[in-house]
Amino acid sequence: MTAPATTRTEDLPVVVIGAGPIGLAAAAHLVGRGLDPLVLETGPTAAASVREWSHVRLFSPWSEVVDPAAEKLLAPTGWTRPDPDTYPTGGDWADAYLQPLADVLGDAVRTGATVTGVSRSGRDRVVDADRAAQPFVVHVHHADGRDERLLARAVIDASGTWSTPSPAGGSGLAALGERAASDRITYRVPDFKDPAVRARYAGRRTAVIGSGASAFTALASLAALADSGDGAGTQGVWILRRGIGRSTYGGGESDQLPARGALGLAAKRAVDDGYADAVTGFRTEAVERACDGRLVLAGDDGRRLDPVDEIIVLTGLRPDLSFLSEIRLDLDERLQAPAELAPLIDPNQHSCGTVYPHGHRELSHPDPGLYLVGMKSYGRAPTFLALTGYEQARSVVAALAGDLDAADHVELTLPETGVCGGAGLTDTAEPDQESADGCCGPAAPAVIPLGGPGPAPDGC
Repeated sequence: MTAPATTRTEDLPVVVIGAGPIGLAAAAHLVGRGLDPLVLETGPTAAASVREWSHVRLFSPWSEVVDPAAEKLLAPTGWTRPDPDTYPTGGDWADAYLQPLADVLGDAVRTGATVTGVSRSGRDRVVDADRAAQPFVVHVHHADGRDERLLARAVIDASGTWSTPSPAGGSGLAALGERAASDRITYRVPDFKDPAVRARYAGRRTAVIGSGASAFTALASLAALADSGDGAGTQGVWILRRGIGRSTYGGGESDQLPARGALGLAAKRAVDDGYADAVTGFRTEAVERACDGRLVLAGDDGRRLDPVDEIIVLTGLRPDLSFLSEIRLDLDERLQAPAELAPLIDPNQHSCGTVYPHGHRELSHPDPGLYLVGMKSYGRAPTFLALTGYEQARSVVAALAGDLDAADHVELTLPETGVCGGAGLTDTAEPDQESADGCCGPAAPAVIPLGGPGPAPDGC
């Protein structure tokens, strides 16, 4: 339903886009402040995106993935936080915390509701006159086919970036032939406990493109499959756009989140033990189909790698800004993150997982009352942690409630990654990396050409 035209803006709900961890936390803070939330979730359940990676274990323990305001809202139901020192999977997080939180919020959470547009009521993005005094108008498409127009006093976009993974192409665009090869490409970490998934990768050669925690997880999982009874012959090919250096495998034992450090060490073991080859300095330009149906990766430097059976693309995520086209946003031209936040998280400047405290001021835009929070606030930058999003939500809601003292008092202490020493997006490894017999790989980028320039594989 649409609010009557006579409804005062301050009596309208705050629309929260996305019923994930940060969106639900924002709703909990709104309830705690006496404001009405309306959470719109495109999926069929709360935490729908989290459920899509339910098999992946978080590297943050329970103590760091439960929002204090949400816990306070849950307490009267008898809910208790799981063992704070254990690490949930995505499925655990959704079932044991996020769904109960959505249940407590009740009718304030609407699923199967896709936001298709946000604007100012009666004002497109060009019009200045009396703009800030107008409520937001939110267009929603429901799973049953209905379209709805809602009015809101403010909009908190916590829709995340899960729905828009980055492509394999080194230019940021899909590689030539990437879409045509979609039957053999996935952009998620596969669930190797699923028999059908195991059968897809077992005994085959799989390229993993990416250099973050998701790529580490995929490499370690392929190594475990190769070492199992039903996975003999499984081989990984790790495609990196830069060289191998001190930070390639993350912080290792120096990471203050041990589970995060362990992921990088597991990926290193996969390479050291021969379960995966590493190809460095490779930027994918094309994905070609060999005569036997396998895939050949071609780089922008002319190299063509030996065929692989499958490709796992884990090159990051990016925000979907399409439904905000009528809103005035102040975004960094590189990261697509709020302009004031971008310098704090820019991987061109550092590879550190920490970030300075920030809140509503850094997250604000020229259209007052509109905020991007959670992973979406990071744009294309990596290293987001739930703790960051929870503090963002707390500060933004305090500002909407008019409590600027609380909104401006931002505290954020994040675990160090142990890899804060160099630029995060260089083509080559850091100059101070250790030698080949040290902990961190060769002294210069180790390019392992698995195939050379020239025609397609023999027989084609």
